[in-house]
Amino acid sequence: MSSVSSRFDLVIFDCDGVLVDSESLACVVHADVLTQFGYPITADQVHERFLGRSAREARLEVETELGRVLPDDYTATLKATIDEVFGAKLQSIPHIAETLAILSQPVCVASSGTPTRIRSSLTTTGLLDRFDPHLFSALQVERGKPQPDLFLFAAAQMNAVPERCVVIEDSIPGVTAGIAAGMTVFGYHGGGHCSPATAAALTAAGAHLVFDDMRQLPGLVARGALAGEPVGLA
Repeated sequence: MSSVSSRFDLVIFDCDGVLVDSESLACVVHADVLTQFGYPITADQVHERFLGRSAREARLEVETELGRVLPDDYTATLKATIDEVFGAKLQSIPHIAETLAILSQPVCVASSGTPTRIRSSLTTTGLLDRFDPHLFSALQVERGKPQPDLFLFAAAQMNAVPERCVVIEDSIPGVTAGIAAGMTVFGYHGGGHCSPATAAALTAAGAHLVFDDMRQLPGLVARGALAGEPVGLA
């Protein structure tokens, strides 16, 4: 299949829920571990409150509510449990590999996850070679999503100006961050964690358009699609 080009100079992908179908798995793990450490919470509540945000920010919010810091082994327990679950169950988003093969623009990852987690997830799903070494984490900036810092940092590292970047995001904090960075944002709602309400929520957050099949993305990028354009497979 031939490659495509467009007015965009850089395609910035979130990782969880956009490249790898990890959000549902991660929400269950976070809920189980937080409950184990004295903060009862469900996977649905984790999804609603913390989707798209870094584990560091989630921990700080929980500790503020508890009025105490979580035990020293909380982070290690969370990491070990996620490693085990992801190693056994993590899969890539459907059709993302073929989509990445078609896109001719430079691509990078800008994720709320840690550098180790990003690399591990992409390695497990066979996607690392398409992005390495252009993997950017919220730990590299002062403020994570929904602030624009991470996307602006990624664009600067890739020598791209914000107005010629398109961000692919699945969360409200991510969409908010992309818009604040002055970039075009496409909201993806095809991950296993998404519900019928996700598309409307991403649109309300400011996404220029929403789509649910990665096979649509090359055409959208090629056309420089903007708000109001019909989305469908060619």
